[in-house]
Amino acid sequence: MENLIGLLRIRVKRGVNLAVRDVRSSDPYVVVRMGRQRLKTRVIKKDVNPEWNEDLTLSVTDPSRPITITVYDHDTFSKDDKMGEAEFEIRPFIEAVNMRLDGLPSGTVVRRLYPGRQNCLADESCITYSEGKVVQDLVLRLRNVECGEVEIQLEWIRVPSTSRSI
Repeated sequence: MENLIGLLRIRVKRGVNLAVRDVRSSDPYVVVRMGRQRLKTRVIKKDVNPEWNEDLTLSVTDPSRPITITVYDHDTFSKDDKMGEAEFEIRPFIEAVNMRLDGLPSGTVVRRLYPGRQNCLADESCITYSEGKVVQDLVLRLRNVECGEVEIQLEWIRVPSTSRSI
């Protein structure tokens, strides 16, 4: 097994204005991929603005590997339809995790990332030091689809045996 750096908890909060893939709505779920890891949320029936509020945890061995989020529409009798995807980098987040932040007031913004051609951000994303943890809220604009965004939050979980910095 590759060297585990730590765990990344991804809270898949909600989808906003997702594409309609059934008659009037969709039955969306999210698949999160990083390397060979693949995790998925539960299906939410007939909702283009679903609230998952579900935590998925990835093992991080290579911080330069991007994470892909793909939204699908669950179909009972046919192949699930793709409802767009987004990709994001975790290196800026991990760099913030490795900064000496002890003593900073809770709620301090450590770094801001802005939407651009090189990313799927729909809005400014802040990496924040909050109650002893580093968290990042992201609103990702889905690609290869007519509309839709997914809101997620990242949180780093240190693994005791991996005290080395990244």
